[in-house]
Amino acid sequence: MNTISALLVKFVMTFLATWVVFGIILDNPLSYVTLVALLATAVNYILGDLVVLPKFGNLVAASGDGIMGALTAYIVAIISPVFNTSFTTLALFAVSIGVFEFFFHKYLLREEQVAPN
Repeated sequence: MNTISALLVKFVMTFLATWVVFGIILDNPLSYVTLVALLATAVNYILGDLVVLPKFGNLVAASGDGIMGALTAYIVAIISPVFNTSFTTLALFAVSIGVFEFFFHKYLLREEQVAPN
């Protein structure tokens, strides 16, 4: 149950960052903002939290999560003609996700009943 709660918090924070950067700044549709947030949450949890964090530590995992989040948004923008990004918004998104993930990883490492522990 704690892992589900942690994933929910991770999604909400990712969604807020996605909404501010791509929804408010670039006026992308909410459906695509939600899609990017869902994909980024899934990718960052599977690769960042379960694989990278235990092996390489918090700083590397948080940086990687920011980059993977931006890459996810960029791929969605390539596939969809409706979703727009720019270098500035991708960089802003990567930094905001990285900062959030840094503190989120501290929580994950502290809690024994939350994966990846």
